[in-house]
Order: sequence, then structure tokens, then C-alpha cells
Amino acid sequence: MALSLGWRTFAPFAMNHCSIFLKAVRSSGLSLFPWGHCPWRRTGSFLDPEMKAFLEENTEVTSSGSLTPEIQLRLLTPRCKFWWQRADLWPYSEPYWAIYWPGGQALSRYLLDNPDVVRGKSVLDLGSGCGATAIAAKMSGASRILANDIDPIAGMAIRLNCELNQLNPFPILTKNILDLEQDKWDLVVLGDMFYDEDLADSLHQWLKNCFWTHRTRVLIGDPGRPQFSGHSIQHQLHKLIEYSLPEPTRRENNGLTTSTVWDFQP
Repeated sequence: MALSLGWRTFAPFAMNHCSIFLKAVRSSGLSLFPWGHCPWRRTGSFLDPEMKAFLEENTEVTSSGSLTPEIQLRLLTPRCKFWWQRADLWPYSEPYWAIYWPGGQALSRYLLDNPDVVRGKSVLDLGSGCGATAIAAKMSGASRILANDIDPIAGMAIRLNCELNQLNPFPILTKNILDLEQDKWDLVVLGDMFYDEDLADSLHQWLKNCFWTHRTRVLIGDPGRPQFSGHSIQHQLHKLIEYSLPEPTRRENNGLTTSTVWDFQP
């Protein structure tokens, strides 16, 4: 598959949106991010002026078309030039953080509607992306938050998204947390992370260790991707709620219609 044909040509079906391309690549098992590229960062170190200007110029602030209109985010939309341009013209690693994925939307909606789940608790947002679920946890009263994403640019985007929502930014970790010694968290949330079979196996084991070592509660958001619905973790899940996705999210995710929040109970 040639990059020169544009991002959307990566999709194995006829789609016209960058986010469909990203979902297709994410489902393909390709490893496009530099795991462990950056160390632990406090939020202040992410405000590189040149990168901040690039992100502000090439994303759109939006709160529409998702399950959480309360949260404003900088995202890649059809009104952004890189939505349509060739993939090789994007100068950084693939911007998964610039899409508000349906599993993350479901988790964020659930935390906003059920603040007692996080109020006064420590929360790890694993694979944070745009940071929406961590932001929802902050809005709902979490006492300590860590957003984890392996892409350092995601860390910058999360900082900008905190500012959009008038929140003091929380710490961000841009290492592969699965390779680190586990910390104690009251709650771990992860959305749209079961897109690769090997990663799903690693996550499953890591989450079991969290649960049995620290009695950590784990909430998973997923719209029904086959790598998740066909995984053995299904035998250890309790469905909390299923949301109907807004039409724009459906269009941008190959027609997926719902997204579910699961309680992991090994």
C-alpha cells in the first residue's frame, strides 16, 4: 500500500475519511509509534511553541458529533488540510490522538454520568490519545490522574485539550507502561486498545496483574472490534452500559453503531 495515494487509501474498503484510515491501520497490527520514545513528563514540558503552533493550525476545536458535547477537543476533521493530503506529508507519527475513538467516547460519557466511579480516586487512562477520558475523570472529581500514551505529540495535544476545558493539566507518561513496574491505581480506564491480538494478550495479562495485586478496578470501552469480541477476556467482563453512537462517529468508523463500557472482573 503506497503512502503517496493518501491516508484514506490504506483502508481495505472504500472510505473517504482519515479516521477510517487510522482505524484500518490500527486494526492491521502495524506498529507505527516509537514505544518508549520519551520519559515521564510533567505537563509543563509539553508546551514546545513550534509544536503548539503546528497543532493549533492543523486541528479543529470541536465538541460536536460525539457522545460528550461537554468536552472540547482539538481533532483532525474534514475541515483540516491534512485530512485530505497525502499521508507522507504529515511530518510526525500517525495522529491517533487526533481522532475521538468510539470506545473512548463511551468511557468518557460513563464517567461524566457516573461521577461516583472516580470521585476522590486515582485514575490511570491507558492509551489516552486525545485525553478525553482523563479529562472526563478530572471533571468528575478524580483526585489523581495519569494520562499514558506512547506518542509524545499526544501528550502535547492532551495539554492543549485540558486548557480548552479550563482544567489544570495532569501528569502525562509517554512510555510503554506495560513494560514498567505497576503502580497502585483505584481505577484503570482504557478505550479502543484491543485492536491487535498480541497487544490484547499483553493487556489482558497486565490488567489481571493490576486487579489481583492492587484490587484495581478496570473499565474498558470498545465498539465491538473483532480483536476484542473474539478475545478470551470476554469471559471476564460485565457489561455496564451500551451507547448508540452519534451519526458522525458512525460514518467515521466504518458504520459501527454502538460502543460499550465493560467492567473487567477476572
